Amino acid sequence: MTQGTFDAAYQQSIRDPNTFWAHAAEGIHWERKWDRVLDDSRKPFYRWFTGGVLNTCYNMVDRHVKAGRGDQVALIYDSPVTDTVKKFTYREMLDEVAHLAGMLRRQGVAKGDRVIIYMPMVPEALMAMLACARIGAIHSVVFGGFAPRELATRINDAEPKLILSASCGIEGKRVIPYKPLLDEAIQLAKHKPQHCIVLQRPQAQATLLAGRDLDWQAARADAQPVDCVPVAATDPLYILYTSGTTGVPKGVVRDHGGHAVAMHWTMKNIYNMQPGEVYWAASDIGWVVGHSYIVYAPLLYGCTTILYEGKPVGTPDPGAFWRVINQHNVKVLFTAPTAFRAIKREDPEGNYIKKYDLSGFRALFLAGERCDPDTLHWAQQRLGVPVIDHWWQTETAWAIAGNCTGIELLPVKPGSPTKAAPGYDVHIVDETGQELPNGKIGSIVVKLPLPPGCLPTLWNNDEGFVESYLREFPSYYKTADAGYRDDDGYLYIMARTDDIINVAGHRLSTGGMEEVLAAHKDVAECAVIGVADDLKGEIPFGFVVLKAGVKRSYDDIVKELVQMVRDKIGPVAAFKSAVVVDRLPKTRSGKILRGTMKKIADGNEFRMPATIDDPAILDEITTALGKVGYPKSNVE
Repeated sequence: MTQGTFDAAYQQSIRDPNTFWAHAAEGIHWERKWDRVLDDSRKPFYRWFTGGVLNTCYNMVDRHVKAGRGDQVALIYDSPVTDTVKKFTYREMLDEVAHLAGMLRRQGVAKGDRVIIYMPMVPEALMAMLACARIGAIHSVVFGGFAPRELATRINDAEPKLILSASCGIEGKRVIPYKPLLDEAIQLAKHKPQHCIVLQRPQAQATLLAGRDLDWQAARADAQPVDCVPVAATDPLYILYTSGTTGVPKGVVRDHGGHAVAMHWTMKNIYNMQPGEVYWAASDIGWVVGHSYIVYAPLLYGCTTILYEGKPVGTPDPGAFWRVINQHNVKVLFTAPTAFRAIKREDPEGNYIKKYDLSGFRALFLAGERCDPDTLHWAQQRLGVPVIDHWWQTETAWAIAGNCTGIELLPVKPGSPTKAAPGYDVHIVDETGQELPNGKIGSIVVKLPLPPGCLPTLWNNDEGFVESYLREFPSYYKTADAGYRDDDGYLYIMARTDDIINVAGHRLSTGGMEEVLAAHKDVAECAVIGVADDLKGEIPFGFVVLKAGVKRSYDDIVKELVQMVRDKIGPVAAFKSAVVVDRLPKTRSGKILRGTMKKIADGNEFRMPATIDDPAILDEITTALGKVGYPKSNVE
């Protein structure tokens, strides 16, 4: 492609969004075309494709079958934890989804009703999402195994008519029964669903409550297939809850029209996929990545998608990802940097990579946590393909910034997710909202309107939408991330705004310090937090996880890390302390729980994060901090 192709596309998306997104919308089948592409009649509640009518499920399965591609594989279920690989063609998907939609309808679910899906990574969960879309019901997927209290708050907010669940999930070698968690959640919730339909898995049998609970297979057997229900482009497709600062989750709403257009557009323009090729997002359907890139985008575009029930390591070894790529001819993989850090820790030399033929593999995309340059270099060197960091949020559904490889592959700069993607008018501002010069760290904001696919509001909470995202910087969406832009227009996402620490008046990025620590030859993974200090206000403190097989003195490694930060960032950083730990506390989607670690170090009370992968890790962090004198209030 000619140089400047990306810049031309980006400029058109900002100057003339109506033309840009109308052209993108031609890739979607509409029952009725829209009256307005961008509807700004009720600012700041912008809407896309008002007046348009479509059905998302039709665009994902029916139209591909009608186009003569019914025999193409739509879904590959790959479950190393159950030793299962199963494939579904588009025709088989259509039949099953239509029957599941009939199952929902038999329980009285209609257009606009909510259905909570509390399930593991099994095909039935993905097909249930499509079945809801088929009849215009609004699904809300809650990560399987979520704590009862958190599930109860989501039940109260969404008020589902029906809950779909399963007898258990499988985490590595552990079987996690879901039904006791579901029963407790319903007991805690004020709103009571009419029914629960439970998929019985062979690994655990759930006890069904007479009158409320139904067996999935029995309910499915009696169902008749149903056709797609046309819905307005502005009708809600799903609600996805993200943690709120008040402890009350925020229900991010996604609409049908803008979402379908954006998802379809990204598959070609960001990921450079072709219909019929295999795309793999190694995530979970409980998270936004799973919604967008396991379920919706690949099937809207006519690709084959992979639903993987396993881990990057331990199911059975650090070669798990390479086996899947080789076995299923994956062209593009999208996963979190934390997955690659886990692989790098277990297999630092990349020996498992050499066991598989990856010659058809084209690109690796990373998101979910900032990708440190060391991890990016490691992956580049061992895979020999472009490794691309891109940055987005639950609220946006797709990349705010990324290397749009289907438009023009721009040079990769380690530490940067490249440039703002078409549709996102990104600015770096100070606390008063004034634009900052290149190279200066500030709050990253996006000028309204947000592009199609992003949240139009929160579920039943317009005021909360304004308060959470728009109040601090009027006419801008607050990302709550901090970073800067360089002279080439590349963005650098350094930390959440509350991870920018103030050391004796100097605003410093914990992400920048983590970048230095990650470059140490013995470090597999790290995190830096700001801890309270009487003299400087805050000082940085590091946690490091070492690569497998490192036998050196921890004290020597910490001394080297302190010196590295001093050399790279300077004495102003006041980085003097770090501790070696076996692992870092994370959410199930791979985000490091820096805020919780800070509260432990400062001796403050904290709520156990609902999304934590393993609560026992916090005890290990507390013990490690205690050995080096934190929290100070507990030290004589």
